[in-house]
Amino acid sequence: MKYYIIAGEASGDLHASRLIRAIKENDKNAMFRAWGGDLMQQEGADIVRHYRDLAFMGFAEVISNLPTILGNMRFCKKDILQYQPDLVIFVDYPGFNIPIASFAKSKGFKTAYYISPQVWAWKESRVNTLKRAVDKMMVILPFEKSFYEKWNYPVEYVGHPLIEIIEDYSMNSAPGLVKNQLGIGTGKKTIALLPGSRKQEILKKLPIMLEAAARFPEHVFIVGQAPGIADEMITQFTGKFSNIKVLKGNTYGLLSIADAAIVTSGTATLETALFGVPEVVCYLGSPISYAIAKRIIKIKYISLVNLIMDKPVVTELIQHRLTAENISKSLEKILSDEPTIRQMELDYHQLSELLQAGGKASEKAASIIQSMLQ
Repeated sequence: MKYYIIAGEASGDLHASRLIRAIKENDKNAMFRAWGGDLMQQEGADIVRHYRDLAFMGFAEVISNLPTILGNMRFCKKDILQYQPDLVIFVDYPGFNIPIASFAKSKGFKTAYYISPQVWAWKESRVNTLKRAVDKMMVILPFEKSFYEKWNYPVEYVGHPLIEIIEDYSMNSAPGLVKNQLGIGTGKKTIALLPGSRKQEILKKLPIMLEAAARFPEHVFIVGQAPGIADEMITQFTGKFSNIKVLKGNTYGLLSIADAAIVTSGTATLETALFGVPEVVCYLGSPISYAIAKRIIKIKYISLVNLIMDKPVVTELIQHRLTAENISKSLEKILSDEPTIRQMELDYHQLSELLQAGGKASEKAASIIQSMLQ
């Protein structure tokens, strides 16, 4: 069978690569053409566009890059028609994928969505578009199934793919090697700085994170550099700090040795929690994007950890609250306040149990996809 997969971010590349591997277990002759990244390519996908050229964050940024985005959409539609896949699979990335899903369905292609777009956060009416455009929706967050039931849209809860990914990593990793690689001795706390995988968010948040780190000279801070980010994007900020190190393309290795973390909102907040690392969550958008978001987004929290648990498990520093001083205070608390640390451990354990309930996500999704094509 021929599969066309569209993933527009680093997390999508990760989850889609696992899905490709699982599909190949069921379909030995599977061929994949995709929008994604290095991990999908390693699993045998022919990459049409790399996600590092696709990710635009915030309303203002999307508007300013609209000609590029529309050009990519035109190319994608043409490419699907030329490739003639048996199934088009969409992985999150809703601003791009929902319109392409509608196009693909209108042209008679079978469609599946793995990792639902977060329509529950804003503009819920998009569910009606998804119902028309997507033959099978697979969700990875426990509350999403009941959300879609309100719209009379049957979906499949497959569990969260991070559970199996992190379990696999933990079984085969050696944290000591990461410490040796970075030259970290004993007796010092190790703090992970995860500024994100998009250039825009790194430029906004990393300087503030580093300013906070400078207040803790007794600790070692390690910047987790995403694979698609050029070295100079990070080193232009880190060069003047003596207690800062950089680890490229090994977020899990970093989280496996971290005592705490300062994390950009997104999938990394959930990854950090599943590694059991106390964290502070950061968000900073352009003033215009934030003003628009405040008006239309309905959710109580910005981090996946708090959203899933429906309570403030981790501190969220959003927009004007994201300062070096606030990061410092929040970090000090999760490093030294025993009641806070113990409560976070209990909440993390409950979170993990909730996400494990659906099963192994990539295998379950691949099985659903196989049944669609038979």
